Amino acid sequence: MSGTRRRSSRAATALASSPWLLVATGVVVMVVLLVVALAASRGREPETARPADLPATVALPDLPSSPPSRAPVALPAPGAPQLTPRRSDPPPGPTPSGHPASSAAGRDARPESTPPPPPPSPVTGRYRVVNSFDGGFIGEVLLANAAAGPRPWTVRLVLPAGSRVASSWVEGAPQGTSRMSDGVFTYASGVDLDGGASVALRFHLEHTGENTRPSECAVDGAACAGL
Repeated sequence: MSGTRRRSSRAATALASSPWLLVATGVVVMVVLLVVALAASRGREPETARPADLPATVALPDLPSSPPSRAPVALPAPGAPQLTPRRSDPPPGPTPSGHPASSAAGRDARPESTPPPPPPSPVTGRYRVVNSFDGGFIGEVLLANAAAGPRPWTVRLVLPAGSRVASSWVEGAPQGTSRMSDGVFTYASGVDLDGGASVALRFHLEHTGENTRPSECAVDGAACAGL
């Protein structure tokens, strides 16, 4: 008993003589408690996402490094100002009602130009009856050329109703061509009539009764004289 008491008293004496031992022991105990507390708190915290679990980096669209270039706009050269050409049509004149007429109306109102009529033929004709008899007669168209040179000619006769030309001929000259259609007798010269000359076209008409005149006689479109 006496030995145990002596050891405890020695230990107490040693501890009392060395206070730094108590401080070191307290520090060790606190460090152990802190480690235990940290371990417990890590066990309760949720697991953080691992780098492998993070989504892949989102690819952003490539942006142009510089704005798109625009085509250069051609500017007019410095100088005189550009003027818009204007029509130089004369102003329309007044209409009979006093209002100016439009140019289109003026153009529409112009009379259409017609070609001038051809000059009259220098070959003329004179009609006469040479001989008459029962049921018919012999007629004649005397042709004369007033021109200096030779000219062709055509005689046109409109016959009385029911009559017909039995025969036709040119006196003392080459014969031409004749045609009969719907009561109209036409005779065209075979050769041109010399300038200043004359020739007689004769024809024998039948079934005319007492009528010895055709309804119409013309040479190159001009009426015959003597009717």
